[in-house]
Amino acid sequence: MAEETKEAVAETNGEKKAPATFRAILGEKVGMTQVYHPKDKGLYDVTIVKAGPCKVVRVKTADSKDGYNAVQLAYGERKEKNVSKADLGQLKKAGAGAARWVREIRVNDTQGLEAGQTVDVSVGFKPGDYVDVQGTSKGKGFAGVMKRHNFLGMPASHGASDKERSPGSLASRRSLGRVLPGQRMAGHMGAETVTMQKLEIVQIDADKGLVYVNGSVPGPKGGFVTIHETVETKKFRKEIVRSAIRKDKMGNIIKPAAPKGGAKK
Repeated sequence: MAEETKEAVAETNGEKKAPATFRAILGEKVGMTQVYHPKDKGLYDVTIVKAGPCKVVRVKTADSKDGYNAVQLAYGERKEKNVSKADLGQLKKAGAGAARWVREIRVNDTQGLEAGQTVDVSVGFKPGDYVDVQGTSKGKGFAGVMKRHNFLGMPASHGASDKERSPGSLASRRSLGRVLPGQRMAGHMGAETVTMQKLEIVQIDADKGLVYVNGSVPGPKGGFVTIHETVETKKFRKEIVRSAIRKDKMGNIIKPAAPKGGAKK
């Protein structure tokens, strides 16, 4: 009876859910807004992410020929003609259609994970958890050093008519005679993979599949993002309970000071 109950919980609407130990999901950025935090009793600037449902396309294990543990997730929809025959065959084998995004996520343990399972925000995530959100930053095109690297620019006086936004000297001494690698110069800005670490989940709307994450998330509206458990040591928010009794270094109780002007009657 216990095994039958577990299977009934694992399956919802004919779809087998991934175990709660797997804490990663794909989604897209919706936008930013403000929400009231019930614990801090204040407004939080949050980013709304439409996350899941995602299909587990493939599970790689260290014991197999792959040599490492990983899970491939599929999210979104697109026309079958825009997907290669090999990828489409693998997606259909896992019970997924032509997916817009397929990403591989490394995991420590693949126990309980198998192809065909569904991952959504109701499993593995809850308010107060810390997550890392990865996305592609907005492309800014070709940018100068003041916009790209926050240079101050050159003096705008004493005849410096066209040097206000100049980077200044590039190379060092004559014996080197070249610009060193890594020199901060003008060039293509943005369109890079950026990860925002340790963002708190303020709220989850499981019915609509929305995750409200405290802070900013890289990318434009509609941009693809990956949410997974933070790599930092602190995985979730811990409430600090402070005692009303104060003690000094010797352990003696400190009595509160009497209010100025005497006690009110």
